Amino acid sequence: MKYFFSKNKPQEECGVFGISNHNEAAKLTVLGLHALQHRGQDSAGMVTSDHNNFFAHRGMGQVSEVFSDNKLLNELKGEICIGHNRYGTTGESALKNVQPLFSELNIGGIAIAHNGNLTNTHKLKDQLIKSGSIFQSTSDTEVILHLISTAKGTLIDRLIYALHSISGAFSLILMTNNTLIAVRDPFGIRPLVLGKLGESFVLSSESCGLDIIGAELIRDIEPGEIVVIKKNTIESVRPFKKTKLRPCLFEYIYFSRPDSILQGRNVYDVRKKIGYQLAKENLGDRQLVDIVVPIPDSGNASALGYAEKIKKPFEFGIIRNHYTGRTFIQDSHSIRNLSVKLKHNPNLSSLKNKNVALIDDSIVRGTTSVKIVEMLRNSGVKKIHMRIASPPVKHPCFYGIDTPTMEELLASKYSIKQIKEFIGVDSIKFISLDGVYRALGYPVGRDEKDPKFTDHYFSGDYPVELIDQKSGTIPSQLSLLIETK
Repeated sequence: MKYFFSKNKPQEECGVFGISNHNEAAKLTVLGLHALQHRGQDSAGMVTSDHNNFFAHRGMGQVSEVFSDNKLLNELKGEICIGHNRYGTTGESALKNVQPLFSELNIGGIAIAHNGNLTNTHKLKDQLIKSGSIFQSTSDTEVILHLISTAKGTLIDRLIYALHSISGAFSLILMTNNTLIAVRDPFGIRPLVLGKLGESFVLSSESCGLDIIGAELIRDIEPGEIVVIKKNTIESVRPFKKTKLRPCLFEYIYFSRPDSILQGRNVYDVRKKIGYQLAKENLGDRQLVDIVVPIPDSGNASALGYAEKIKKPFEFGIIRNHYTGRTFIQDSHSIRNLSVKLKHNPNLSSLKNKNVALIDDSIVRGTTSVKIVEMLRNSGVKKIHMRIASPPVKHPCFYGIDTPTMEELLASKYSIKQIKEFIGVDSIKFISLDGVYRALGYPVGRDEKDPKFTDHYFSGDYPVELIDQKSGTIPSQLSLLIETK
Protein backbone atom coordinates (compact mmCIF):
# COMPACT_ATOMS: atom_id res chain seq x y z
CA MET A 1 0.00 0.00 0.00
CA LYS A 2 1.23 3.45 -0.90
CA TYR A 3 0.06 7.02 -0.73
CA PHE A 4 0.30 8.83 -4.04
CA PHE A 5 1.37 12.45 -3.88
CA SER A 6 2.14 14.55 -6.91
CA LYS A 7 5.32 16.60 -6.85
CA ASN A 8 4.17 18.77 -9.71
CA LYS A 9 4.53 21.59 -7.15
CA PRO A 10 7.20 22.12 -4.52
CA GLN A 11 5.84 20.67 -1.30
CA GLU A 12 5.32 23.04 1.61
CA GLU A 13 7.76 23.01 4.48
CA CYS A 14 6.31 23.18 8.03
CA GLY A 15 4.11 25.37 10.18
CA VAL A 16 4.95 26.47 13.73
CA PHE A 17 2.75 28.11 16.34
CA GLY A 18 3.19 29.15 19.95
CA ILE A 19 1.33 31.03 22.68
CA SER A 20 2.15 31.99 26.27
CA ASN A 21 0.19 33.26 29.27
CA HIS A 22 -3.22 31.88 28.23
CA ASN A 23 -5.38 29.39 30.12
CA GLU A 24 -6.60 27.77 26.88
CA ALA A 25 -3.18 27.56 25.23
CA ALA A 26 -3.63 24.05 23.81
CA LYS A 27 -7.02 24.74 22.21
CA LEU A 28 -5.81 27.99 20.65
CA THR A 29 -2.73 26.19 19.33
CA VAL A 30 -4.92 23.60 17.62
CA LEU A 31 -6.80 26.41 15.90
CA GLY A 32 -3.52 27.99 14.87
CA LEU A 33 -2.29 24.70 13.44
CA HIS A 34 -5.54 24.33 11.48
CA ALA A 35 -4.87 27.72 9.86
CA LEU A 36 -1.33 26.57 9.01
CA GLN A 37 -2.38 23.14 7.72
CA HIS A 38 -1.33 24.06 4.17
CA ARG A 39 2.30 24.17 5.35
CA GLY A 40 2.44 20.50 6.34
CA GLN A 41 0.09 17.52 6.31
CA ASP A 42 2.32 14.59 7.31
CA SER A 43 1.99 15.00 11.07
CA ALA A 44 1.10 17.38 13.88
CA GLY A 45 2.05 17.78 17.52
CA MET A 46 2.16 20.08 20.51
CA VAL A 47 3.82 20.44 23.90
CA THR A 48 2.33 22.39 26.84
CA SER A 49 3.51 23.30 30.33
CA ASP A 50 1.76 24.33 33.55
CA HIS A 51 5.10 25.70 34.84
CA ASN A 52 5.76 22.47 36.74
CA ASN A 53 5.11 19.65 34.29
CA PHE A 54 5.19 19.17 30.51
CA PHE A 55 2.43 17.51 28.50
CA ALA A 56 2.72 16.39 24.89
CA HIS A 57 0.81 14.73 22.11
CA ARG A 58 2.07 13.98 18.59
CA GLY A 59 0.69 11.90 15.76
CA MET A 60 0.78 11.15 12.06
CA GLY A 61 -1.81 12.84 9.84
CA GLN A 62 -3.51 16.19 9.65
CA VAL A 63 -4.49 18.34 12.63
CA SER A 64 -8.11 17.15 12.62
CA GLU A 65 -6.91 13.53 12.81
CA VAL A 66 -4.25 14.02 15.50
CA PHE A 67 -6.32 16.32 17.75
CA SER A 68 -9.85 15.00 17.24
CA ASP A 69 -10.58 14.30 20.91
CA ASN A 70 -11.61 17.19 23.18
CA LYS A 71 -10.72 15.06 26.21
CA LEU A 72 -7.15 14.87 24.91
CA LEU A 73 -6.97 18.65 24.62
CA ASN A 74 -8.15 19.04 28.21
CA GLU A 75 -5.25 16.82 29.29
CA LEU A 76 -2.74 19.13 27.58
CA LYS A 77 -2.64 21.47 30.54
CA GLY A 78 -0.85 24.75 30.96
CA GLU A 79 -0.68 28.38 29.93
CA ILE A 80 2.21 27.96 27.47
CA CYS A 81 2.20 25.82 24.35
CA ILE A 82 3.98 25.28 21.04
CA GLY A 83 2.69 23.31 18.06
CA HIS A 84 3.97 22.05 14.73
CA ASN A 85 2.64 20.83 11.39
CA ARG A 86 5.23 18.77 9.53
CA TYR A 87 5.99 18.16 5.92
CA GLY A 88 9.12 16.05 6.04
CA THR A 89 12.14 17.41 4.18
CA THR A 90 14.90 16.00 6.40
CA GLY A 91 14.26 12.55 7.84
CA GLU A 92 11.50 10.14 6.86
CA SER A 93 7.84 10.55 7.74
CA ALA A 94 7.72 8.61 11.00
CA LEU A 95 6.43 9.19 14.52
CA LYS A 96 9.98 9.62 15.86
CA ASN A 97 10.36 12.73 13.68
CA VAL A 98 7.07 14.38 14.64
CA GLN A 99 7.59 17.74 16.31
CA PRO A 100 7.79 19.52 18.66
CA LEU A 101 10.78 17.55 19.91
CA PHE A 102 11.27 17.52 23.68
CA SER A 103 14.31 16.86 25.86
CA GLU A 104 15.19 17.06 29.55
CA LEU A 105 18.46 18.96 29.98
CA ASN A 106 20.44 19.75 33.11
CA ILE A 107 18.87 23.23 33.01
CA GLY A 108 15.33 21.83 32.66
CA GLY A 109 12.96 20.63 29.98
CA ILE A 110 12.93 22.21 26.52
CA ALA A 111 10.72 21.71 23.46
CA ILE A 112 11.48 22.90 19.93
CA ALA A 113 9.50 23.29 16.70
CA HIS A 114 11.36 24.04 13.46
CA ASN A 115 10.36 25.35 10.05
CA GLY A 116 13.19 25.19 7.55
CA ASN A 117 16.19 23.04 6.81
CA LEU A 118 19.80 23.01 7.99
CA THR A 119 22.44 22.75 5.29
CA ASN A 120 25.15 21.34 7.55
CA THR A 121 23.13 18.65 9.36
CA HIS A 122 25.33 15.69 8.41
CA LYS A 123 28.56 17.48 9.30
CA LEU A 124 27.25 18.50 12.73
CA LYS A 125 25.63 15.13 13.39
CA ASP A 126 28.88 13.28 12.69
CA GLN A 127 30.72 15.56 15.12
CA LEU A 128 28.07 15.15 17.83
CA ILE A 129 27.93 11.36 17.50
CA LYS A 130 31.73 11.14 17.77
CA SER A 131 31.53 13.17 20.99
CA GLY A 132 28.96 10.79 22.48
CA SER A 133 25.54 12.16 21.48
CA ILE A 134 22.79 9.61 20.86
CA PHE A 135 20.11 10.56 18.32
CA GLN A 136 16.52 9.35 18.60
CA SER A 137 15.27 10.73 15.27
CA THR A 138 16.51 11.45 11.76
CA SER A 139 15.26 15.06 11.86
CA ASP A 140 17.75 17.92 11.55
CA THR A 141 15.88 19.64 14.41
CA GLU A 142 17.38 17.19 16.91
CA VAL A 143 20.83 18.50 16.00
CA ILE A 144 19.83 21.87 17.48
CA LEU A 145 18.73 20.20 20.74
CA HIS A 146 22.05 18.36 21.04
CA LEU A 147 24.01 21.56 20.41
CA ILE A 148 22.04 23.29 23.18
CA SER A 149 22.58 20.36 25.56
CA THR A 150 26.35 20.26 25.01
CA ALA A 151 26.86 24.02 25.47
CA LYS A 152 27.37 25.90 28.73
CA GLY A 153 25.70 28.82 30.46
CA THR A 154 22.10 29.99 30.48
CA LEU A 155 19.56 28.74 27.96
CA ILE A 156 20.06 31.86 25.82
CA ASP A 157 23.87 31.38 25.95
CA ARG A 158 23.41 27.79 24.81
CA LEU A 159 20.94 28.79 22.11
CA ILE A 160 23.32 31.42 20.74
CA TYR A 161 26.08 28.78 20.64
CA ALA A 162 23.76 26.48 18.65
CA LEU A 163 22.78 29.26 16.25
CA HIS A 164 26.43 30.05 15.58
CA SER A 165 27.00 26.37 14.76
CA ILE A 166 24.14 25.73 12.35
CA SER A 167 23.73 26.89 8.77
CA GLY A 168 20.64 27.06 6.61
CA ALA A 169 17.09 28.40 6.74
CA PHE A 170 15.29 28.19 10.07
CA SER A 171 12.43 29.70 11.97
CA LEU A 172 12.30 28.16 15.44
CA ILE A 173 9.93 28.27 18.38
CA LEU A 174 11.31 26.93 21.66
CA MET A 175 9.61 26.48 25.00
CA THR A 176 10.65 25.92 28.60
CA ASN A 177 8.29 25.55 31.54
CA ASN A 178 7.79 29.33 31.66
CA THR A 179 9.38 30.87 28.56
CA LEU A 180 8.50 31.07 24.87
CA ILE A 181 11.34 31.82 22.45
CA ALA A 182 11.28 32.69 18.74
CA VAL A 183 14.29 32.58 16.40
CA ARG A 184 14.72 33.49 12.74
CA ASP A 185 17.84 32.84 10.65
CA PRO A 186 20.10 35.76 9.61
CA PHE A 187 18.49 35.98 6.15
CA GLY A 188 14.91 35.53 7.38
CA ILE A 189 14.34 32.93 4.67
CA ARG A 190 11.41 31.23 6.37
CA PRO A 191 8.62 33.42 7.79
CA LEU A 192 7.71 33.96 11.45
CA VAL A 193 5.42 36.61 12.96
CA LEU A 194 4.62 37.95 16.43
CA GLY A 195 1.08 38.73 17.59
CA LYS A 196 -0.84 39.63 20.72
CA LEU A 197 -4.11 38.35 22.14
CA GLY A 198 -5.06 40.32 25.24
CA GLU A 199 -2.18 39.76 27.67
CA SER A 200 -0.85 36.80 25.66
CA PHE A 201 1.89 36.85 23.03
CA VAL A 202 1.48 34.58 20.01
CA LEU A 203 3.99 33.27 17.44
CA SER A 204 3.02 31.87 14.06
CA SER A 205 4.59 30.98 10.71
CA GLU A 206 2.00 33.21 9.03
CA SER A 207 -0.41 35.90 10.12
CA CYS A 208 -3.38 33.67 9.19
CA GLY A 209 -2.52 31.68 12.34
CA LEU A 210 -3.13 34.84 14.35
CA ASP A 211 -6.34 35.72 12.53
CA ILE A 212 -8.08 32.46 13.41
CA ILE A 213 -7.79 33.15 17.17
CA GLY A 214 -8.45 36.88 16.91
CA ALA A 215 -4.88 37.93 17.71
CA GLU A 216 -3.39 41.19 16.47
CA LEU A 217 -0.36 41.11 14.19
CA ILE A 218 2.44 43.12 15.81
CA ARG A 219 5.35 42.52 13.45
CA ASP A 220 7.58 39.99 11.74
CA ILE A 221 10.40 38.46 13.75
CA GLU A 222 13.48 40.14 12.27
CA PRO A 223 16.25 38.18 10.52
CA GLY A 224 18.78 36.90 13.03
CA GLU A 225 16.60 37.90 15.99
CA ILE A 226 15.84 35.95 19.17
CA VAL A 227 12.60 37.00 20.91
CA VAL A 228 12.25 35.87 24.54
CA ILE A 229 8.72 35.94 26.01
CA LYS A 230 7.91 35.47 29.70
CA LYS A 231 4.28 35.95 30.65
CA ASN A 232 3.45 39.41 29.23
CA THR A 233 7.03 40.68 28.86
CA ILE A 234 9.17 40.50 25.74
CA GLU A 235 12.91 40.90 25.13
CA SER A 236 14.83 40.99 21.84
CA VAL A 237 18.33 39.52 21.54
CA ARG A 238 20.55 40.02 18.46
CA PRO A 239 23.30 37.36 18.42
CA PHE A 240 24.51 38.05 14.87
CA LYS A 241 26.84 40.88 13.95
CA LYS A 242 25.22 41.41 10.56
CA THR A 243 21.92 40.29 9.07
CA LYS A 244 20.24 40.86 5.75
CA LEU A 245 16.58 40.16 5.08
CA ARG A 246 16.14 37.85 2.08
CA PRO A 247 12.81 36.04 2.57
CA CYS A 248 11.85 33.14 0.31
CA LEU A 249 10.28 34.46 -2.90
CA PHE A 250 8.16 31.33 -3.27
CA GLU A 251 6.28 32.23 -0.08
CA TYR A 252 4.64 35.02 -2.09
CA ILE A 253 4.19 32.97 -5.26
CA TYR A 254 2.80 29.73 -3.82
CA PHE A 255 3.50 28.60 -0.23
CA SER A 256 1.77 31.11 2.01
CA ARG A 257 -1.98 31.44 2.33
CA PRO A 258 -3.26 34.35 0.22
CA ASP A 259 -4.79 36.09 3.25
CA SER A 260 -1.45 36.19 5.10
CA ILE A 261 0.68 39.29 5.50
CA LEU A 262 4.44 38.82 5.09
CA GLN A 263 6.80 41.72 5.77
CA GLY A 264 3.90 44.14 5.42
CA ARG A 265 2.70 42.73 2.09
CA ASN A 266 -0.65 41.01 1.63
CA VAL A 267 0.10 37.77 -0.26
CA TYR A 268 -3.13 37.95 -2.30
CA ASP A 269 -2.32 41.47 -3.47
CA VAL A 270 1.20 40.43 -4.47
CA ARG A 271 -0.10 37.47 -6.48
CA LYS A 272 -2.63 39.66 -8.23
CA LYS A 273 0.11 42.15 -9.12
CA ILE A 274 2.26 39.29 -10.42
CA GLY A 275 -0.61 38.35 -12.76
CA TYR A 276 -0.86 41.97 -13.85
CA GLN A 277 2.87 42.04 -14.65
CA LEU A 278 2.58 38.72 -16.48
CA ALA A 279 -0.08 40.25 -18.72
CA LYS A 280 1.94 43.44 -19.12
CA GLU A 281 4.80 41.35 -20.51
CA ASN A 282 2.39 39.64 -22.93
CA LEU A 283 -0.05 42.31 -24.14
CA GLY A 284 -0.47 40.47 -27.44
CA ASP A 285 -2.54 37.90 -25.54
CA ARG A 286 -5.54 40.22 -25.97
CA GLN A 287 -5.83 38.99 -29.55
CA LEU A 288 -5.16 35.34 -28.68
CA VAL A 289 -7.62 34.47 -25.90
CA ASP A 290 -11.34 34.66 -25.16
CA ILE A 291 -11.29 33.84 -21.45
CA VAL A 292 -8.82 33.59 -18.56
CA VAL A 293 -8.92 30.37 -16.52
CA PRO A 294 -6.84 29.70 -13.38
CA ILE A 295 -5.63 26.32 -12.22
CA PRO A 296 -7.17 26.55 -8.74
CA ASP A 297 -6.50 27.54 -6.11
CA SER A 298 -2.95 28.83 -6.32
CA GLY A 299 -3.47 30.37 -9.76
CA ASN A 300 -6.63 32.32 -8.85
CA ALA A 301 -5.19 35.67 -7.74
CA SER A 302 -2.64 35.87 -10.56
CA ALA A 303 -5.35 35.01 -13.09
CA LEU A 304 -7.49 37.88 -11.77
CA GLY A 305 -4.66 40.37 -12.20
CA TYR A 306 -3.87 39.02 -15.66
CA ALA A 307 -7.53 39.18 -16.76
CA GLU A 308 -7.90 42.77 -15.55
CA LYS A 309 -4.86 43.86 -17.53
CA ILE A 310 -5.80 42.23 -20.86
CA LYS A 311 -9.51 43.03 -20.30
CA LYS A 312 -10.78 39.49 -20.85
CA PRO A 313 -13.37 37.59 -18.77
CA PHE A 314 -12.14 35.62 -15.77
CA GLU A 315 -13.84 32.20 -15.62
CA PHE A 316 -13.65 29.27 -13.22
CA GLY A 317 -13.19 26.80 -16.05
CA ILE A 318 -11.70 24.24 -13.68
CA ILE A 319 -13.45 23.34 -10.42
CA ARG A 320 -11.35 22.08 -7.54
CA ASN A 321 -12.54 19.45 -5.07
CA HIS A 322 -11.25 20.57 -1.64
CA TYR A 323 -12.21 17.38 0.18
CA THR A 324 -9.79 14.79 -1.20
CA GLY A 325 -7.51 14.70 1.85
CA ARG A 326 -4.82 12.00 2.01
CA THR A 327 -6.37 9.82 -0.66
CA PHE A 328 -5.14 6.25 -1.06
CA ILE A 329 -4.31 5.42 -4.67
CA GLN A 330 -3.44 1.97 -5.96
CA ASP A 331 0.03 1.95 -7.49
CA SER A 332 -1.11 1.39 -11.06
CA HIS A 333 -0.55 3.59 -14.09
CA SER A 334 -4.18 3.62 -15.23
CA ILE A 335 -5.54 4.76 -11.86
CA ARG A 336 -2.79 7.33 -11.30
CA ASN A 337 -3.67 8.95 -14.62
CA LEU A 338 -7.19 9.53 -13.29
CA SER A 339 -5.93 11.01 -10.02
CA VAL A 340 -5.95 14.57 -11.39
CA LYS A 341 -9.77 14.39 -11.41
CA LEU A 342 -9.75 13.88 -7.66
CA LYS A 343 -8.86 17.56 -7.37
CA HIS A 344 -9.77 19.15 -10.70
CA ASN A 345 -12.74 18.80 -13.02
CA PRO A 346 -13.63 20.90 -16.09
CA ASN A 347 -16.57 23.31 -16.04
CA LEU A 348 -17.74 22.45 -19.55
CA SER A 349 -20.09 25.39 -20.11
CA SER A 350 -17.22 27.86 -19.62
CA LEU A 351 -14.72 26.11 -21.87
CA LYS A 352 -16.29 24.75 -25.02
CA ASN A 353 -15.09 26.41 -28.26
CA LYS A 354 -13.00 28.96 -26.32
CA ASN A 355 -9.41 30.09 -26.69
CA VAL A 356 -8.15 29.90 -23.12
CA ALA A 357 -5.38 31.64 -21.19
CA LEU A 358 -4.58 28.99 -18.60
CA ILE A 359 -2.86 30.54 -15.55
CA ASP A 360 -0.79 28.61 -13.03
CA ASP A 361 1.60 29.79 -10.33
CA SER A 362 4.52 27.57 -11.36
CA ILE A 363 5.62 24.46 -13.23
CA VAL A 364 7.96 22.00 -11.56
CA ARG A 365 7.77 18.54 -13.11
CA GLY A 366 4.85 19.36 -15.37
CA THR A 367 3.10 16.01 -15.01
CA THR A 368 -0.13 17.43 -13.57
CA SER A 369 -0.09 20.22 -16.17
CA VAL A 370 -0.06 17.58 -18.91
CA LYS A 371 -3.16 15.90 -17.45
CA ILE A 372 -5.03 19.18 -16.98
CA VAL A 373 -4.30 20.26 -20.57
CA GLU A 374 -5.49 16.90 -21.85
CA MET A 375 -8.65 17.26 -19.76
CA LEU A 376 -9.33 20.71 -21.26
CA ARG A 377 -8.74 19.42 -24.80
CA ASN A 378 -11.35 16.72 -24.18
CA SER A 379 -13.74 19.44 -22.97
CA GLY A 380 -13.82 21.13 -26.38
CA VAL A 381 -11.35 23.98 -25.82
CA LYS A 382 -10.06 25.46 -29.09
CA LYS A 383 -6.61 26.62 -28.03
CA ILE A 384 -4.71 26.72 -24.75
CA HIS A 385 -2.19 29.47 -24.08
CA MET A 386 -0.49 28.67 -20.78
CA ARG A 387 0.85 31.57 -18.73
CA ILE A 388 2.95 30.96 -15.61
CA ALA A 389 3.09 33.45 -12.72
CA SER A 390 6.70 32.60 -11.85
CA PRO A 391 9.91 32.27 -13.84
CA PRO A 392 11.01 28.75 -14.88
CA VAL A 393 11.97 26.65 -11.83
CA LYS A 394 15.46 25.48 -12.74
CA HIS A 395 17.11 24.83 -9.37
CA PRO A 396 16.11 22.66 -6.36
CA CYS A 397 15.67 23.99 -2.85
CA PHE A 398 17.65 22.93 0.22
CA TYR A 399 16.08 25.38 2.68
CA GLY A 400 13.08 23.41 3.91
CA ILE A 401 11.10 22.93 0.70
CA ASP A 402 10.73 19.50 -0.84
CA THR A 403 11.52 19.96 -4.54
CA PRO A 404 12.63 17.39 -7.09
CA THR A 405 16.29 17.10 -8.03
CA MET A 406 17.63 19.25 -10.85
CA GLU A 407 17.35 16.25 -13.20
CA GLU A 408 13.59 16.09 -12.49
CA LEU A 409 12.88 19.82 -12.88
CA LEU A 410 11.31 20.37 -16.28
CA ALA A 411 12.87 23.80 -16.88
CA SER A 412 16.38 22.56 -16.05
CA LYS A 413 16.17 19.97 -18.83
CA TYR A 414 14.10 21.59 -21.55
CA SER A 415 13.83 24.85 -23.44
CA ILE A 416 10.58 26.85 -23.34
CA LYS A 417 9.67 25.42 -26.75
CA GLN A 418 10.28 21.87 -25.51
CA ILE A 419 8.19 22.53 -22.38
CA LYS A 420 5.34 23.73 -24.62
CA GLU A 421 5.51 20.50 -26.60
CA PHE A 422 5.81 18.34 -23.47
CA ILE A 423 2.72 19.85 -21.84
CA GLY A 424 0.77 20.00 -25.11
CA VAL A 425 -0.30 23.66 -25.18
CA ASP A 426 -0.46 26.04 -28.12
CA SER A 427 1.90 28.48 -26.40
CA ILE A 428 3.54 28.95 -23.02
CA LYS A 429 5.15 31.98 -21.42
CA PHE A 430 6.62 32.62 -17.98
CA ILE A 431 6.82 35.92 -16.15
CA SER A 432 10.36 37.28 -15.92
CA LEU A 433 12.17 37.40 -12.58
CA ASP A 434 12.31 41.17 -12.98
CA GLY A 435 8.53 41.13 -13.39
CA VAL A 436 8.07 39.37 -10.06
CA TYR A 437 10.27 41.95 -8.35
CA ARG A 438 8.26 44.76 -9.96
CA ALA A 439 5.08 43.20 -8.57
CA LEU A 440 6.73 43.31 -5.14
CA GLY A 441 7.38 47.03 -5.46
CA TYR A 442 10.83 47.25 -7.08
CA PRO A 443 10.31 49.20 -10.36
CA VAL A 444 13.71 48.35 -11.86
CA GLY A 445 13.36 44.65 -11.12
CA ARG A 446 16.01 42.48 -9.51
CA ASP A 447 19.26 44.08 -8.42
CA GLU A 448 21.99 41.52 -9.15
CA LYS A 449 24.26 43.02 -6.50
CA ASP A 450 21.56 43.28 -3.85
CA PRO A 451 18.66 40.86 -4.39
CA LYS A 452 15.92 41.48 -1.84
CA PHE A 453 14.65 37.91 -1.78
CA THR A 454 15.92 34.34 -1.76
CA ASP A 455 15.12 33.40 -5.37
CA HIS A 456 17.46 30.46 -5.95
CA TYR A 457 14.68 28.40 -7.61
CA PHE A 458 14.96 30.72 -10.59
CA SER A 459 18.39 32.35 -10.36
CA GLY A 460 20.57 29.63 -8.82
CA ASP A 461 21.72 32.20 -6.24
CA TYR A 462 21.81 30.25 -2.96
CA PRO A 463 22.40 32.72 -0.10
CA VAL A 464 23.55 30.06 2.40
CA GLU A 465 26.27 27.53 1.67
CA LEU A 466 25.02 24.00 0.89
CA ILE A 467 27.57 22.28 3.10
CA ASP A 468 25.99 18.82 3.01
CA GLN A 469 25.68 18.76 -0.77
CA LYS A 470 28.58 16.82 -2.26
CA SER A 471 28.68 19.09 -5.29
CA GLY A 472 28.27 22.25 -3.20
CA THR A 473 30.78 24.78 -4.50
CA ILE A 474 28.67 27.82 -3.68
CA PRO A 475 30.53 30.37 -1.51
CA SER A 476 29.14 30.95 1.97
CA GLN A 477 27.61 34.31 2.82
CA LEU A 478 26.29 33.16 6.19
CA SER A 479 29.82 32.80 7.59
CA LEU A 480 30.30 36.52 7.01
CA LEU A 481 27.24 37.31 9.11
CA ILE A 482 28.07 35.34 12.24
CA GLU A 483 29.75 37.25 15.03
CA THR A 484 32.72 35.37 16.45
CA LYS A 485 32.32 34.71 20.17
